[in-house]
Parts: sequence; structure tokens; C-alpha cells
Amino acid sequence: MFLAAARNFPPLALFQASLALTAFWGMVTVGRVLFAMIQRWFPPQLTYHVLPFLLAITFVIIAALPSGTPAAGILVFALAGFGCSALLPLTISFASEQLLTMGASVAGAVIAFYQFGYGIAAFGTGPLVDAGVGLSTLFGFAAIAAVIMGGLSFVLARRGAAKVAAPAAAS
Repeated sequence: MFLAAARNFPPLALFQASLALTAFWGMVTVGRVLFAMIQRWFPPQLTYHVLPFLLAITFVIIAALPSGTPAAGILVFALAGFGCSALLPLTISFASEQLLTMGASVAGAVIAFYQFGYGIAAFGTGPLVDAGVGLSTLFGFAAIAAVIMGGLSFVLARRGAAKVAAPAAAS
């Protein structure tokens, strides 16, 4: 709120930004619950393959949104939350399955990289915008990153993929 006030945003813009953030996190929760409920019919591997591409499309839509359309912005941020919903827990799950000997370490590393990325997004965007980089450009790059994540999902979440297990103990 301090940064928004320091930039002289009108109160209505702050309210709309708060709604967009609420819609995002609300849909993260809805998506996690939904994907847990439908995993019998929509397997986790498929969820993991689809969501990054949904996120890429969402970022392109956000980049193309005209200014002065707050309702559309709020709806698209809700869609972004849905696109992000199952990615973190599934990344931890699939990475832990693939690297059996490092299960706990993998989970910790994924969370550490998640927090690092969150920090870059939270504290790197403002200086980039202040330096003249448009938000549409940033969302365009985010869409490219989401497509790359989608490609990597096919490597991490393969059915019947070889797993790295601990060496057998000598008897």
C-alpha cells in the first residue's frame, strides 16, 4: 500500500488492484481443490502439461488488455490464478517421485526457487517499469517462460519414467 500511495494511485485503482489480487489467490485455491477432486478423470500429468500453456495464453491476454478495462483485468487475473493453482504442488510431487533419494531436498529446493522467483516478480517489476519497460512486454516474456515450463513438464511428468533410486545396500 505504501508504494501504491507513493505513486499517487487513485483509491479506485487500489481497490481494483486488491480485487484482482483477491481473484488471483481465490482461484489458486479453487484450482487446487478442483484438480484434487477430478484427478481420477483428469490425471495429474495432464494437469501439469496443460496449466503452463493456459498460463501462457493468460499472460498474452493480459499483455493485450487495453487500459481502462478493470473488470476484464480482474477476470484475467483470476484465470492466471487458476493457471498457477496446481503447478507448485505438482512440481514438488513429480520432482520428488523422479529423484527418490533426494525427496525432501527436492521439495525444499523447489520451494526455495519458488520464493526466489516470487521475489524477482515482486521486487523486480517496479524498477523495470520505472526504467521504461512496459507491463505488456514483461507479460510477454512471462508467456515465453510459461511455454518453456510447459515443455519441461513433459520431461518431469512422464508416465513410467525412470526414477533415480538409492543404491542397494551391500550385504
